[in-house]
Amino acid sequence: MNVRPAKEVSTQFLKLYDEELQKQLHEKGIVELNQTIVSPIDSRVRLWQGDITRLKVDAIVNAANSQMLGCFVPMHSCIDNVIHSAAGIQLRLECNELMNKQGHSEPTGSAKITSGYNLHAKYVIHTVGPIIGSGGVTQKEAHELSECYCSCLRLAGEYNLKSIAFCCISTGEYRFPNQLAAEIAVRTVKEYFDQSVESTIEAVVFNVFKDIDYSIYNKILEYGQE
Repeated sequence: MNVRPAKEVSTQFLKLYDEELQKQLHEKGIVELNQTIVSPIDSRVRLWQGDITRLKVDAIVNAANSQMLGCFVPMHSCIDNVIHSAAGIQLRLECNELMNKQGHSEPTGSAKITSGYNLHAKYVIHTVGPIIGSGGVTQKEAHELSECYCSCLRLAGEYNLKSIAFCCISTGEYRFPNQLAAEIAVRTVKEYFDQSVESTIEAVVFNVFKDIDYSIYNKILEYGQE
């Protein structure tokens, strides 16, 4: 499916395909919101380490590229590939429809929302993070990363979602330093809660996969343990 262009597929194939993805999802296991760890700094902020596609939340966030069609490299370890592979071909088809209507690449810092298809999450919110060059993070790029989180939170609010799980946007292939990225992420979410008193969002999960990110968020969110 990674190399497959975004074109329609038969109903019969989709039925068999979805059955296989649902089987894989069941084998991986589901993670409920109450299995994530509440932060001492805010009861609405949580932390969980593992595969983001296992989370049962209203929306998970995908760190997408500007084409918004998922990763085209089979078995690639990026979060874009992980989410599209678990959600199914339908996700690429919907993203393609959105991008055709838009008529241009997705700007850095903005976001789009789609259905979750075979995921436990009802929706996927796709955002394009900044790509960091050899000169290090600029003020503009730091602002763009903050805007990624703001855009996702605004979309979640517009759709009256109660829970959202963020991946570590831009820290992988896009080379944003892990520590600074986490500091921006937590600060932006805290500011959102402070400024959005009528928001429907009741839980924000910072989903990490690598041990280094778990250690960083563990300290920032003041859990007081490794």
